[in-house]
Amino acid sequence: MMKDERWNGVYSFEDSPFIMEVLTELRDKETDSISFRKGLVKLGRYMGYELTKTMEFEKIKVETPLEETEGVVAKDRRNVVIITVLRAAIPLMEGLIKVFESARVGIISASRGKAPKFEIEMKYVKVPQITPEDTLIVADPMIATGSTLVKVLEEVKKYGTPKRTIVLGVLAAPEGIERIKKEHPEVEIFVTKIDRELNKKGYILPGLGDAGDRAFGAPIKVSMLPQMHTLD
Repeated sequence: MMKDERWNGVYSFEDSPFIMEVLTELRDKETDSISFRKGLVKLGRYMGYELTKTMEFEKIKVETPLEETEGVVAKDRRNVVIITVLRAAIPLMEGLIKVFESARVGIISASRGKAPKFEIEMKYVKVPQITPEDTLIVADPMIATGSTLVKVLEEVKKYGTPKRTIVLGVLAAPEGIERIKKEHPEVEIFVTKIDRELNKKGYILPGLGDAGDRAFGAPIKVSMLPQMHTLD
């Protein structure tokens, strides 16, 4: 885990060969949807393991079959709320829940409009109560302009004040990090890697494309008009 000196509370995992190998597979345009989803699950799980290193723990006494010894309990690991930003974050959440098996899970459907306005629309919000003992993890693979996450963070504040607020993603652009830290300076950000920049359409470069489309397939628009059938 590496601290980025440009911002307070921003970390990447560029020092982890395993995580970088998974990221390399995700970047490859030839990686199919099944492998892409599995890669996101892997990243969620292993980044979750790394997050536990930043959590508080307490020492306890435990009896082995032979004698008493000292052990640890990571209390923070049992007080976690994971917010899944639909739809690309579903596999990330699946990986995280393997580490934080007691986590309560919230879901927010938030979509970003086209450039240059990048307006954010939230259609579905289901968030559990958040307590002062909780570590709140907002999972979203791509931190691009930061617009979506700024809105999501504003929304979840309505449900309580946690001990810590963490944004966890696969890739981030400097522009997105700047936006989040400006609006929510207390938020910690953990990503596999911070990429170079955004293009004019708001995509991260070199990036990995649209994470949702690559994981689940590109959506199609279907007419909602009733189908007319002629009966002979």
